[in-house]
Amino acid sequence: MGYVDVAGVGFVLPDGRELFSDVGFRVGEGAKIALVGPNGAGKTTLLRMVAGDLPVQSGTVARSGGLGVMRQFIGMIGDDRTLEDLALSLVEPPLRDAGLRLRQAAAHLGESEKSQLDYANTLTRWGEAGGYDAEVLFDTVAVSILGKPWDQVRDRPVRTLSGGEQKRFALDLLLRGRDEVLLLDEPDNFLDVPAKRWLEQRLRESAKSVLYVSHDRELLAQTADRVVAVEGGSAWTHPGGFASWHEARGNRHDRLIEHRKRWDEKHEQLRELMLMYKQKAAYNSGMASRYQAAQTRLRKFEETGPPPLPPKEQAVRMNLRGGRTGKRAVVCTSLELENLTFPFDLEIWYGDRVAVLGANGTGKSHFLRLLAAGGSSPDVDNKPVDGAPLAYTAHDGVAKLGARVRPGHFSQTHDRPELLERTLVEILWRGDDHRSGMDRAGAMKALNRYELAAQGDQLFGTLSGGQQARFLVLLLELSGATLLLLDEPTDNLDMASAEALEEGLSAFEGTVIAVTHDRWFTRGFDRFVLFQKDGEVVETPEPVWDVR
Repeated sequence: MGYVDVAGVGFVLPDGRELFSDVGFRVGEGAKIALVGPNGAGKTTLLRMVAGDLPVQSGTVARSGGLGVMRQFIGMIGDDRTLEDLALSLVEPPLRDAGLRLRQAAAHLGESEKSQLDYANTLTRWGEAGGYDAEVLFDTVAVSILGKPWDQVRDRPVRTLSGGEQKRFALDLLLRGRDEVLLLDEPDNFLDVPAKRWLEQRLRESAKSVLYVSHDRELLAQTADRVVAVEGGSAWTHPGGFASWHEARGNRHDRLIEHRKRWDEKHEQLRELMLMYKQKAAYNSGMASRYQAAQTRLRKFEETGPPPLPPKEQAVRMNLRGGRTGKRAVVCTSLELENLTFPFDLEIWYGDRVAVLGANGTGKSHFLRLLAAGGSSPDVDNKPVDGAPLAYTAHDGVAKLGARVRPGHFSQTHDRPELLERTLVEILWRGDDHRSGMDRAGAMKALNRYELAAQGDQLFGTLSGGQQARFLVLLLELSGATLLLLDEPTDNLDMASAEALEEGLSAFEGTVIAVTHDRWFTRGFDRFVLFQKDGEVVETPEPVWDVR
């Protein structure tokens, strides 16, 4: 079985800021270890260092056994990669290279006698690398997740799968594969509740050693043997599960405060002793040696440094304002999303909090994108106030937004290519998407409320998933939207940020429609619309998770 040992690891950002230092923990054979902590604390960076994607600047990382890696942004892929590309990206490098060479040779097969010989040689190397076993694995996963054999789906563009289907395909392949150690960065993102329960069971049953990042409290409670908390510029390990982690964290903070208090008291005693001998030595030369000894004791005490204080608690403050609109915010009449739903009627009133629930691939995100584009025939005052350009959502029937309803859309995939190469301050200064531009001081003040001031001059594309999510919520705040259309907004948010979003939505003077699989987040909603697998769209009095 495989293991991972991390000892004394540190990382300094390109701008010279220290992200973390002296991080150490062990993922024992067969253990399930959760990495938790605030957005931007360095969890993904740690995983990338263990995976070998980033150099280890200080300290050591040792591991044994084959390594399988699922990176954070699987499920956000919007390019034209095929399912075969995705599958090959998840297998060990020698097999991946053999697969890519085989595909290149197959593309030129028949052009010449040499091309036939090249194909035969690459086919042999594919088999020697374990390619035939991999094809059996790919077929098993394709049938399990997509219900079709591998030959029918291998050339399918990844973008035609829902985020949840992409995630489940990747997870099933890794969990069934040969690698003994798995690194999973937010594996529960994009998964509906039945799929999250499936993941929980698979992790519990797996003999693999797994190090994973998650913000889903239920999944953490169900799967983590130990919890490694990355916070305050370092990390500490709780030897129990997540259920007892909060209490352990509070006790640890109390101990840190007590240790710091004792250090401060001792420091003050040594300083007063040194000053006393200094005063006596001024008129009694016999006290000079004691004065020097007191100075030495104080200097050595200070050189060891004070014990750390508990990390500063996050204070994200979202000021989502909204505004008054017509009584009927959204009216859907015989609305049918092409190849996804049967016709349905729905009225959403000003001030409603509507949770859109259902399995992956049932049309929930398509529904939000249609409303985000202004509905079937948007009026001038329904023009979207923020968000990337939206593709047309094929539909029949009518989706109509009410008077003065201005939709603001939060995309599940953070697909804002126009922001990737711009700094946060630059984005706010330009005043895009119906936002008034602000000077640097105003931009930094807004970023500070979202705990993003330190990232003000950082490119949007280099932020962590959670930091990107917080910044996109800030753009919605500044946009003047009166209808918030949120597609899995808590997926990448840490717990403190998710709670701040909940508080911000409770104070929002407008209408909120959110697609979510977050069982905790739905407590703040009063209406529940279920997109069923059979294509029916119905309203339910309570959240329904076990969809059929």
